[in-house]
Amino acid sequence: MLHGSVCPVTAVVAATGVTAAVWAASKSESKPTASRFAAVSALVFAAQMMNFPVQFGTSGHILGGVLASVLLGTPFGILSMSLVLSVQCLLFSDGGLAVLGTNILNMALLGAGVGGWLAGRLRNHSVPTLARIGFAAWASVVLASLACSIELAAAGVVPFSKSAPMMLGVHALIGIGEALLTVLAVAFLPSEEKSARMGTFIPAAAALVLAMVLSPFASGLPDGLEWVSSNLGFWHEAAPAFAAPLSGYSFPGLSHEFLSSSLAGAVGVLAVFAFGNILAAVWTSRTAASRS
Repeated sequence: MLHGSVCPVTAVVAATGVTAAVWAASKSESKPTASRFAAVSALVFAAQMMNFPVQFGTSGHILGGVLASVLLGTPFGILSMSLVLSVQCLLFSDGGLAVLGTNILNMALLGAGVGGWLAGRLRNHSVPTLARIGFAAWASVVLASLACSIELAAAGVVPFSKSAPMMLGVHALIGIGEALLTVLAVAFLPSEEKSARMGTFIPAAAALVLAMVLSPFASGLPDGLEWVSSNLGFWHEAAPAFAAPLSGYSFPGLSHEFLSSSLAGAVGVLAVFAFGNILAAVWTSRTAASRS
């Protein structure tokens, strides 16, 4: 749906933002362990597979940016979301390679970055913890949908005046689900300070349950962007730039839909967990170097 000069611009912005997040993560005094980072990232990946129905015959799924930032810290939340989006693109053809930068900008830099900043900023105004987290989660979805409308208009796909009201309207509803699910997850997931082992085990186990058991039952209704694009007539499903091994979240060679989706989800969770540990080595090595 998105093409032209917008894609290279958003790619540069995304690369710059992710680089800044890596620097901030390496300088942070409060760093999650590699396994905690990997487990929370895997949970966000699995949670995004769970589309839930909303009004207008559409569905939504949790963005997870504020959740990642609250559980890990904002720069690590940005990196977590960037990792999830990259795995979705390269392993499942979920989000085109040309617009990976756009998705990172909207969902990682704005969703996790600005959303995480907002959740922390509201702490200074004595807003109750779960209330500020819920509001930040809702705002992150609305902000990402606004950015998408601006990018579609800049690419000449559809005028901002047409897409923005529909995008903001449906995503304001999806944001309510985002807020509720984020608050529930933060309330029930143990912090790493309380229990390092359970702080890793519980989100990792929850990710596998969501991906392998519950994701096949996710809503099949079009998501917010698909619904808007269909109604405004700019829906276009282009051929992928490359053949992803698990395209469409299905396992090749398996005709059983439930089993195929379940195994593909499990592979995705394990891939995010593995690459999460590798990515965490960046700030781990820098921290060790600074202390030597």
